[in-house]
Amino acid sequence: MISFVIPFVDEEPTLAELFDRIAAATRPLGRPFEVIFVDDGSCDGGAARSAALAAAHPGEVRLIELRGNFGKSAALAAGFDHARGEVVFTLDADLQDDPKEVPRFLEALAGGLDVVSGHKRSRHDPWHKVLPSRVFNWLVRRLTGVPLHDVNCGFKCYRSEVLHDVRVYGELHRFIPVLAAWNRFRVGEIDVEHHPRRHGVSKFGARRFFRGLMDLLTVTFLLKYDRKPLHFFGWLGCLAFLAGLCICGYLTAVWCGGASIGQRPLLTLGVLLILVGVQILATGLLAELLVHVGGDAAPPYRVRRTVGFEPPAERG
Repeated sequence: MISFVIPFVDEEPTLAELFDRIAAATRPLGRPFEVIFVDDGSCDGGAARSAALAAAHPGEVRLIELRGNFGKSAALAAGFDHARGEVVFTLDADLQDDPKEVPRFLEALAGGLDVVSGHKRSRHDPWHKVLPSRVFNWLVRRLTGVPLHDVNCGFKCYRSEVLHDVRVYGELHRFIPVLAAWNRFRVGEIDVEHHPRRHGVSKFGARRFFRGLMDLLTVTFLLKYDRKPLHFFGWLGCLAFLAGLCICGYLTAVWCGGASIGQRPLLTLGVLLILVGVQILATGLLAELLVHVGGDAAPPYRVRRTVGFEPPAERG
């Protein structure tokens, strides 16, 4: 089975056409499929439209309506938790991603990949959205070593086992391929066609770019220090501690020579560095304990209702 997980916010005019396009691209393959629409707090008629599609296409369309806006990562996590397919696609609901590319994604999976990411080589977006995205993608390649040209592209394809091993929370949805590569899954990309937006408005803004940078730092830390946080905090703590120790050693030698050091700012700096070094080392040790004894977190979403699931799959 192929699952399509489609989160949306206020995209009611596009949902029926999007399902028709997915069905037209998938039915000739002779494989069962399901389209899971995840309503992430829409204020228009998107939930009602999705529910009507589920009633008209039982078994092929399903709806997960969240209790509010939890963000794209949480909406995707809800869809992944409910998906039944061995292959899972994600794409945006604004019709800018073209489902006719589905067979090419499946060919790439058949070629040995576990994750296939779309690359919008020719984008139909305003420059103030394209330029920051290119800078961001360059930073991702440099910091993570995963050679994807368009990690922001919402059109992706996964083997289901990838999503079982990669936990999505915060705003880390765009980094699923990076986290999958860290888990030793094979990641690649294909060029996909990108269409201009015909309905609704883009959710991209300056705040999203800033959050993306913060998440990039988070992912970079996770990739290198997920199971060994003391290796990160340890060298910072040791550096601060040794610097403070050297300063205090120098001042001790000066004091032994008969000079007064009680009013020197360097003494305060030396003591402060020693204390900070000890605190950083303690933080690293606490992080190690959390890694080894921490349990699974609660789902990052709350479901209001589901439509098309038998039995109802209320989770959270």
